[in-house]
Amino acid sequence: MGNLRRVNAVVGTAVLAATLSGCTTSGPTAEDAARELADGLALLDVSGSAFTAEEAQDVTTDLGTITEALDPLRPQVAVASVESTGDDAATARLNYTWDVDASDVDWTYSTTAQLMRVDDEWQAVWDPALLVPELQVDERLTMATTQAERAGITGAGGEAIVTERPVVRVGIDKMQVPEPEQPAAATALAELVGIDPAAYTEQVAAAGAEAFVEAIVLRDDASRTVTDEQIEAIPGTLVQADTLALGPTRTFARELLGSVGQPSAEQIESSEGALTAGEIAGLSGLQLQHNDQLAGTPGLEISAMPSDGAGPRQLFEKAPVEGTPLAITLEPALQTLAEQVLAEEPSASSIVALRPSSGEILTVANGPGSEGLQTALLGQYPPGSTFKVATSLALLREGFTPETPTECSAELTVEGRAFTNASTYPAQFVGTIPLLQTFAQSCNTGFISNRDIVSQPELAAAAADLGIGVESAVGLPAFFGAVPAEAEGTAHAAAMIGQGEVLVSPLALATMAASVGNGARVTPTLLAAGQDEGQPPSSSAPPSPSGTPGDAPAPSSLTPEEAATLRTLMAAVVAEGGAQLLSDIPGEPVLAKTGTAEFGSEDPPRTHAWIVALQGDLAVAVFVEEGELGSTSGGPLLEAFLRGAAG
Repeated sequence: MGNLRRVNAVVGTAVLAATLSGCTTSGPTAEDAARELADGLALLDVSGSAFTAEEAQDVTTDLGTITEALDPLRPQVAVASVESTGDDAATARLNYTWDVDASDVDWTYSTTAQLMRVDDEWQAVWDPALLVPELQVDERLTMATTQAERAGITGAGGEAIVTERPVVRVGIDKMQVPEPEQPAAATALAELVGIDPAAYTEQVAAAGAEAFVEAIVLRDDASRTVTDEQIEAIPGTLVQADTLALGPTRTFARELLGSVGQPSAEQIESSEGALTAGEIAGLSGLQLQHNDQLAGTPGLEISAMPSDGAGPRQLFEKAPVEGTPLAITLEPALQTLAEQVLAEEPSASSIVALRPSSGEILTVANGPGSEGLQTALLGQYPPGSTFKVATSLALLREGFTPETPTECSAELTVEGRAFTNASTYPAQFVGTIPLLQTFAQSCNTGFISNRDIVSQPELAAAAADLGIGVESAVGLPAFFGAVPAEAEGTAHAAAMIGQGEVLVSPLALATMAASVGNGARVTPTLLAAGQDEGQPPSSSAPPSPSGTPGDAPAPSSLTPEEAATLRTLMAAVVAEGGAQLLSDIPGEPVLAKTGTAEFGSEDPPRTHAWIVALQGDLAVAVFVEEGELGSTSGGPLLEAFLRGAAG
C-alpha cells in the first residue's frame, strides 16, 4: 500500500494540512477537533481535519484505498469521549458502526485517536488503526459474502411445492479435451441438450483453459430424457450432481412460482438495486416478488488483507441466515389437474379456482398457448356475457326478480349500432321472457333493452360489489378488472353485456363467482394466513372507477339475499341454458354462467370464450382466448376440471 504511512507525532513538526479556524486558546478545542475528525471519517473524507505529519488529502486517499472493497458502505462514527493527557495532548475514543447489510447485525468497534495541539491548532495523528483497530499500514479491507440457504414454497396443508430437488449440471471440462476438439464437442453437446450450438461453442472458446463451461442444468428424475451415457459419449463432457429449489415438474405453475438464478445485466439494471451480479436470486413470479423472504440474509466476512498476499486476518463475521418458507394457498393436486385439462388448448387459456368461504386461490393455471405469459392473473379481456352476473345484480337493485319480464328481440339498435344474440340462440326464447330465461339463455338484447333502468355508475358499483376492479394483496401483481364509471349510448349498451370498455382477468371473474357463492364480496389471496401482513395491493392496472391502486376499497353492498337470487339465475344456466353439460357432475349442484366476447376487426369477429361456475365451496373461471362460444369452448374444459376435482 504505497501511500499509507505510519508516522509518530512529533511536537513542532511542520504542518501543511488543512487547519481548524482560530489558533488561540479560545479557538477550537480538542473536542471540536475530535468531532470534525469523526464526521470526516464517516464520509471517508477528512479534508476538514488537520494532521500532525500528513496532508489531509493524503489521509483521504489512504482511507479510500483501505476501504475500496467495501464501497459504497460508509461507517457511522461518533465521539464517545475526549480525555486530556497533557497540556497539548488528548485522546479521543471513537465508536464505529458499519451497517453492512439489511439485517440488524452491524459491525461495531471503537478506536482511539491521538490529538496534539500545535501552534494553538488541534491535529490528529494518522494511523490506519484510527480506522480499524490494529490495522497495519500494508493491509486493506476485504469483504466476502456467503449465500444463505434459500427457503422453499409450500402449498395448502403445508405440502412442499418448491423444495430442493436433484439436478445435474452438464457441460464441457476444457481440461479433458484437446483444444482443437473443443468446438466439435461443444456443438455436439449443445445439440444433444437442445441449446444454441453456436452460442455455446463461443462460450466454451471464451472460457479459461481450465474452465468447466456449463451448458444446461437438468432435473435428475424420471423426466430426464438425456442420459449419462449419451453425455459421456461426447469427449470432455462432465456431469455434476447438485440440488436446486424447484417445483414438482418443469411446467408446474411455472409463471406463478417463477425462476431462480443469476440475474442478467438487463434484469439487474431494471431491478433498481434489488439484484446484483453473481448472486442467486428470484428472477420472476413469487420467487422475485418474495425474494427477500425466501433468500434469507447472506453471510458476511470482513478481513484485513496484507499486500504481500499472506492470508487474510478476520475482523468481522456474520453467519448466513436461511430464508423463511413462503406459504401459499395453492392446491397442488388441483393445479396439476387444471394444467392437464388445458394441455391441448392451442390458444392462450387459463383456469383460476377460489374457495368462496375464504378467498384462497387454489389454482392459477395457464395453458401452453399462453407461451409463458401470466394470463390467469394479468390478462385483460372483455368478459362478455359472464358479466351479466353483475348486470343482473344492478337490475335486482332496481326491483327486478327472476320473474320480471324483459324484451328479448332478435335485434336491437342503439344509436345506429345493431346488437344481436348468438347465432345459436334458441328461437323459442325470443320475445317477452322472464329475467331468469334472459340470463339462462344469455339474451343480449334482453339486457340491453334495460339500459335506461341501470345507469353506468350503478353498473360499475354492482361489479365492484362482486369484486371486479377491487384490489387486494394477492401476493404478486394481478389485474382485478376495470369497469368505466361513465359511459353513454352504445358504450353503455355494450357494457351491459360485458363488452365495450369492460375488462377483466380470469382471476377477476373467479372472484366474482366466489362472491356470489359466499354471499359477500370475496377478497382473493394466494398467501396463507400470516403471510400477507404489510403486503400492498398488488395491481398492474391503471386507476379505475371501481378500484384506484393504493386506495382502500369501498365496502361492498352485496347482501346474502341478492347473492341467493344470483345463484338461482346461475342454476338455470345449468338446468336449461348453455351449460347443461355440467348438470350431472358428481357432488353438489353446479351453478354457471357462460360468456363470449367479440374482439378484433375480422368479419365475423374472433371471440374469447368464458365460463364461470360454483360448486359448493369452489368457484372457477375458465378462459380461452381464441374460442368459439363459452359453452362449446370453455364448457368442456370446465366439465373436465370439475369431474377431475370430484374424483
